[in-house]
Amino acid sequence: MPRPRRRLAGTCIGTVTAGLLATGAALASPDEIRAEDSGTAMGAYLDYGPDGVARIPYLSRWLGGRDIRVGHTYLPGDQWAGIEGRVSFLEDWARWRRADDDRMFVLNVPMQARNEARVPDEQVARLIRAGAQGHYDAHFRRLAERLVSLGVPDTVIVLGWEMNGVTYTHRCRPDPANWKVYWRRIVEVMRSVPGQKFKFDFAPNRGTDAIGWTKCYPGDDVVDIIGMDSYDQGPGQSFDDQISQPYGLQKHVDFARAHRKAISYPEWGLFRRGDNPEYVRRMLAWIEQNKPLYHTITDYCPHGVWQCKQNPASAKVFRSALTPEVPAPVTPTPVVPTPVVPTPVVPTPVVPTPVVPTPQVPTPQVPTPAVPTPQVPTPAVP
Repeated sequence: MPRPRRRLAGTCIGTVTAGLLATGAALASPDEIRAEDSGTAMGAYLDYGPDGVARIPYLSRWLGGRDIRVGHTYLPGDQWAGIEGRVSFLEDWARWRRADDDRMFVLNVPMQARNEARVPDEQVARLIRAGAQGHYDAHFRRLAERLVSLGVPDTVIVLGWEMNGVTYTHRCRPDPANWKVYWRRIVEVMRSVPGQKFKFDFAPNRGTDAIGWTKCYPGDDVVDIIGMDSYDQGPGQSFDDQISQPYGLQKHVDFARAHRKAISYPEWGLFRRGDNPEYVRRMLAWIEQNKPLYHTITDYCPHGVWQCKQNPASAKVFRSALTPEVPAPVTPTPVVPTPVVPTPVVPTPVVPTPVVPTPQVPTPQVPTPAVPTPQVPTPAVP
């Protein structure tokens, strides 16, 4: 797998120019393998220091506003001071992480100084035994204290990554039994620091490599996540081979399920086979199917798709799959006016009320009888 020293000085990393930013604002058309926002945190390795932090919003813009939730970097493994976290760029990453509770900070931590010095197996075995005996405990205690003091106590620690290979001084094959003891000591020391909430990610190379990676597994009580670094290279001629090969992608998923652990893909990308959109399509579909806790593509040449301009077909697939789908514009339903049908006015026939004449009953004229007044003679007084 790619050597992490190259992550600190990628020669093909494109400069983020104004033109790039302008084109990054456009949305890609939907693709049949569009990755839905299913809870998997997505990120990319963009640079180890402040430039990596600064590029995150521009990658998000290139992906149509997709939320880049994972910030991923590496501690230098040339000296113990770097492994202790005595590097200024940790402050930049801690500030980015603290700005949003939904973000995740992933930090690859070497287990040995001179980690890429091509130390021979005999010396590696002695270093592993020294670690198992506690000679390096203080270095990892200082790292844990540094991360807690920076306000990132929940950092995901990818400890001794690709331990099943032959590249790093922290490799497992020279002494698997003591290597597992050494891993356990590191985890126990870091967990002893007050305030820590670290998650430890055990992340081998895909495939057998120098040793079957299950032989290096240190135990469920000191592992929180089972990761895998997987690039487009052998062993295997096709993506189906990468799934089914010994210690391949399917073994990784099955092993994690058996141990009730979340999975991750801390490193993935193109490598030996150039611009390979089919690989990118299949890898994104595999991620969508198996729902890792997080995944981060290694985005510098020859592995990447945004900063590396030599993989345009793969970049198109990646961008189409991860750009959030924009709802189609709502076309208003035309309002068809309901025709007003006039109600015919039927005149109510006026039936004349017959005028019944009131009969005039004549009042009978009763004659008043004339009573004669009697004539009383007045007597003559003598």
